[in-house]
Amino acid sequence: MTWTIAPEPVGSPAAAALWRAYYTEVSDRYYLLHEGRRTDPAELEREIAAHPGAELAPPTGRLLVARYGGEPAGSAGVRLLDATTAELTRVFVHEAMRGKGGAALLVGAAEEAARALGAGQLILDTRSDLAEARSLYARLGYTETEPHNDDKYAEHWFRKDLDGARRTSLS
Repeated sequence: MTWTIAPEPVGSPAAAALWRAYYTEVSDRYYLLHEGRRTDPAELEREIAAHPGAELAPPTGRLLVARYGGEPAGSAGVRLLDATTAELTRVFVHEAMRGKGGAALLVGAAEEAARALGAGQLILDTRSDLAEARSLYARLGYTETEPHNDDKYAEHWFRKDLDGARRTSLS
């Protein structure tokens, strides 16, 4: 089986299902770690409805869907923050598809999408409990930086210059 990655409309059934799976996983991980419970179903529905992903639609964003053997298996989004900076978000691969190289392919495709939007750098944030994500970003050449936002769930911030230049990482 092979991976294919292509832009997808934010409101497509595949994109909606992947957003639900992503949000459920990261939310459950947070609540299990901090409160010993899973996400309340009503809260999940409110948050999904409140964050449909419009910022990932053209002309200033892209949502990419990865398919493995033709089936939706993962997603990644990019959105321009300014003329030269894009944000990487919603990087997700279904648990059953992990370890097959899809995440690195998705991030690479997101970097290309950011370049096509005119970005020279890509930034992102993540949490401490998402250790697999932090490892992936480091392996792909992202460097940890000082905070670039005040998101209450962000604990680690990363940056990658898309033109090949490297920034200094935190010690």
